[in-house]
Amino acid sequence: MVKGVSRQVILVPSPDKKLFEQAIFILKEDAVGVTDDMLLKEAKRAIGLHPVRKVWPMGPLWACGGALLTGLVWLITALV
Repeated sequence: MVKGVSRQVILVPSPDKKLFEQAIFILKEDAVGVTDDMLLKEAKRAIGLHPVRKVWPMGPLWACGGALLTGLVWLITALV
């Protein structure tokens, strides 16, 4: 028997009811300044309802552009 324990939880229904009925998230006690919408969005992201969008890294694109520009400048100076 547990006495004197009070926890806030978020219940998120499972998108696929074959294995799990719902997910239960227990909130940290020191979480302050967090809205209900933020909590629900994070819980849904954690169970995969809203996957995080992958962003392509821009470093290789900038490197190729810089190499191309350097090559063009070298070619123009060599021909002049």
